[in-house]
Amino acid sequence: MSNKKKILIRIGSLRHGGAEKVLVTFLKNLPKDKYEIDLLLNLYSGKYLGEVPSWINVFYLNKGEMITTNRLQDFPIKAFRVIYQRVLKTFPKLLYQFILKGKKYDIEFAAIHGFRDEILNSPQRSSKKLIWIHNDLKKTEFHKYTDDEFRKFFGFDKSIVISDKIHQDFEDLAQNEEEKQKIARIYNPLDTEEILRKSEVEGQKLEDEVPLFISVGTVFPQKGFDRLLRVHKRLLDEGFKHKVLILGDGYDFENIKKLQKDLGVSETSNLFGFIDNPYPDFKKADFYILSSRYEGFPTVLFEAITLKKKIIATDVSGVREMLEDGKLGLIVENSEEGIYEGMKRALQDPASFEQYENQLMEYKMPFNLVNSVNSIIKIIDDL
Repeated sequence: MSNKKKILIRIGSLRHGGAEKVLVTFLKNLPKDKYEIDLLLNLYSGKYLGEVPSWINVFYLNKGEMITTNRLQDFPIKAFRVIYQRVLKTFPKLLYQFILKGKKYDIEFAAIHGFRDEILNSPQRSSKKLIWIHNDLKKTEFHKYTDDEFRKFFGFDKSIVISDKIHQDFEDLAQNEEEKQKIARIYNPLDTEEILRKSEVEGQKLEDEVPLFISVGTVFPQKGFDRLLRVHKRLLDEGFKHKVLILGDGYDFENIKKLQKDLGVSETSNLFGFIDNPYPDFKKADFYILSSRYEGFPTVLFEAITLKKKIIATDVSGVREMLEDGKLGLIVENSEEGIYEGMKRALQDPASFEQYENQLMEYKMPFNLVNSVNSIIKIIDDL
């Protein structure tokens, strides 16, 4: 009889998002003989599937690619997926009996905040409940949490949060010391050595006759790529020659592609979609720009810091913490005007960014991969 802790982890898919990447990085760095892990996906899909260690059991509710279009022929399969998932969410005993084969778990772990209710409503009442919160819940795109909704997260035995801002939000709502102790602030596991290694290979053929701004992320409205393209057009109209490169895919990709065409900036901006290794392009670009409307703790900034990029970032959750209040990069107002001012400064006065480059040369990451993984392992072991 195995005495390994049995853990169920839930996430939607393993598409190319920050939380998905962080989860896979964590799984790859776990000791393989210590736990018995089942990973349950709503959709067996995504670029990171191939990176899940072979000793982890992967279960899924649906299989196939994520459908991001509204084509008529896709409607039946989209409707089936939604109804099927809703039935299993409403009657979780069916899920545990038929998909998970009646297995009993010591820990049930929501890898993103969207699986809060699925884990809290698990029929396995004796399991310890754990959640990993990557977003600023007060500003999420689909669901702005009221205080009452927010407080439901205290139903977990432990919540891992990734920034001081999110930690403070929880502390403000905690009603006693016991609730405060349920919140753990841990940096996301990030493999900086892998980033540096991958940045050395050949990337896209990028011309370098004009300044290049790069932005990387899942193409959701949250990421503000629409704002970035409108600012790009405005600066071009004012005579500032430059190019913009956006790497990523997501349900808003076609809308951003259409906006690019409508603005007439297809020659000066590129949307390459998802790229397995964006780091060579990161390295070649002159500036990294974060145009997000909101974040939890944008791990992509630590990737830009690792590659010593000149950074412009909107003032969203996590940014002041990561850029040390503007010591390591330019923090701009969270608006289209803020992005415009930041990019204009980069084009008009590039020498002003040398101060950030000098600071980055001396900078040491406030965490390392091993510490982050070990901190989460300790939580799991203590539950």
